[in-house]
Amino acid sequence: MLLLGISSLTLTLLCFSSWFLWGEAQVLATCSNTVPLKHRTDNISITEFGGVGDGRTLNTKAFREAVYRIQHLAKEGGTLLYVPPGVYLTEPFNLTSHITLYLASGAVIKATQDSSNWPLIAPLPSYGRGRELPGGRYMSFIHGDGVQDVVITGENGTIDGQGDAWWNMWRQRTLQFTRPNLVEFVNSRDIIISNVTFKNSPFWNIHPVYCSNVVVRFVTILAPRDSPNTDGVDPDSSSDVCIEDSYISTGDDLVAVKSGWDEYGIAYGHPSSNVTIRRVSGSSPFAGIAIGSETSGGVENVVAEHINLYNMGIGIHIKTNNGRGGYIKNIIMSYVYVEEARTGIKISGDDGDHPDDKFDPNALPIVKGVTVKNVWGVKVLQAGLIKGLKNSPFTEICLSDINFHGVTEPRTPSWKCSDVFGFAHQVSPWPCSEFISHQQGSCASYS
Repeated sequence: MLLLGISSLTLTLLCFSSWFLWGEAQVLATCSNTVPLKHRTDNISITEFGGVGDGRTLNTKAFREAVYRIQHLAKEGGTLLYVPPGVYLTEPFNLTSHITLYLASGAVIKATQDSSNWPLIAPLPSYGRGRELPGGRYMSFIHGDGVQDVVITGENGTIDGQGDAWWNMWRQRTLQFTRPNLVEFVNSRDIIISNVTFKNSPFWNIHPVYCSNVVVRFVTILAPRDSPNTDGVDPDSSSDVCIEDSYISTGDDLVAVKSGWDEYGIAYGHPSSNVTIRRVSGSSPFAGIAIGSETSGGVENVVAEHINLYNMGIGIHIKTNNGRGGYIKNIIMSYVYVEEARTGIKISGDDGDHPDDKFDPNALPIVKGVTVKNVWGVKVLQAGLIKGLKNSPFTEICLSDINFHGVTEPRTPSWKCSDVFGFAHQVSPWPCSEFISHQQGSCASYS
């Protein structure tokens, strides 16, 4: 039996207060909830269940039996499952409530690459089908459904999805179902993910969906730039989420806030709200901080601040489409540094595909109340592209204290805009004529 000296460890979701000021209304978005990394009264090791970290032995039975023991012989205060140094090859497995999965330094939990033994699960109701293909989807490598008080942490051990086999199936179009995420929590709450490296996910890396009170801190997420759809962290129809102090370098968006897909997301009606992203850095051929494009349940009260982005496709990207419905509102992105990017800021109403032909093209999204301020960029090809919808223009878009360098080519305008109304203050190069100069330098009120 292991007795780990972690009783003094407490991971606290730092309190902060960020005021969204829209006219006379004030909406307080706060991460005032605290999710502690609890002292577990029970400690076990994967080796007690036959776990072997030689990189060859299949440890599926060991992980599943350990989780079963925690679930059915529950101890007050929960149980810590310790993974010592070594490489533990395993098929996917589920977590249970009141568990800490603790990876020691040098510990690697590595996914098998045999998709024939990978469990299939039902599509998410807010998507109506798998995100890539009709029908079900492969279960995530590490999965939690309807759980609470779950911690994945340690001494910067690694969870390795061995995604290259899945990426090749995607490229060769031999997939039968949507690829698995690396870690997914569904209908869960009080989740902490910290001090772990996530590597080579088959699809999205960390996907909390229909969750609340989620903390992702001090993580490293890595995948090759050409790995398809390997988003870093995707809060999806979830509330009170904080993502901070992390490095992400993948083949798709570093962080993407979502809430369902077209008619399925509209019907499910579960927004993402109160999401905080701060002190995140990384690199990607796509976006650094993204909202969308699946936002049919609505996204509101998002703060992203102190973000450092390098070698990017797009720095900040807010994206939606006809048929999405839903809304994107009360968004603040500030103190963002972008170095070498195709586009600094993009807010687009023609992004993303549709699950089927049943979507309503008249279900128009509302994009309102977006503030982007204190942004500095160098080697940025195009400063901004803001393209609203003709029958649903983007409104109350405020740009303040933004400076992009190296943004122009001969005969190429620095900004392109349409169907948008907003204000700008101290933006260089100056944005489109759709933006009215706001001399007071404040985005707090509009006239």
